[in-house]
Amino acid sequence: MAQQAVQKNTLYVGGLAEEANESILHAAFIPFGDIKDVKTPLDQATQKHRSFGFVTFLEREDAAAAMDNMDGAELYGRVLTVNYALPEKIKGGEQGWAAQPIWADADTWFERQQQEEEMQKVQAENRAAMQAAEDLHRKKLAQEREGEKDEETEGKNDPMARAEAEALK
Repeated sequence: MAQQAVQKNTLYVGGLAEEANESILHAAFIPFGDIKDVKTPLDQATQKHRSFGFVTFLEREDAAAAMDNMDGAELYGRVLTVNYALPEKIKGGEQGWAAQPIWADADTWFERQQQEEEMQKVQAENRAAMQAAEDLHRKKLAQEREGEKDEETEGKNDPMARAEAEALK
């Protein structure tokens, strides 16, 4: 399995108690350095956080220090799990996992379909033109062969041509 790019200045913080919120998470991690952002994703049904959050530091070294010190630490009676965060993934798009919804590729998909249809039409026209050219060439060759045969039969009936052929022998 391929490794995903790790965001070295964003930390995943798992095992949050229900009482914990973004400001408490910010206060718990601020001793390790300047914090750029704190997020606790909400459950759509309950509108409460989903027991995890993300803390983004301005400096990678600060994130590393926070991870070393806070992984396994206790906050509101719950043990925290702190790791480097993986990039956000939303299923959809042509690349499989992408940070965009599946319908975002609809316009480009339609354009590609249209281009493929046009390409197939052009290829069919080219094949038809090639076939017509081959047929014309075959007809010309057949006419030339018939002309040569006509000349040969005319030569056999023509007394001057016979005399000339005998003289050449």
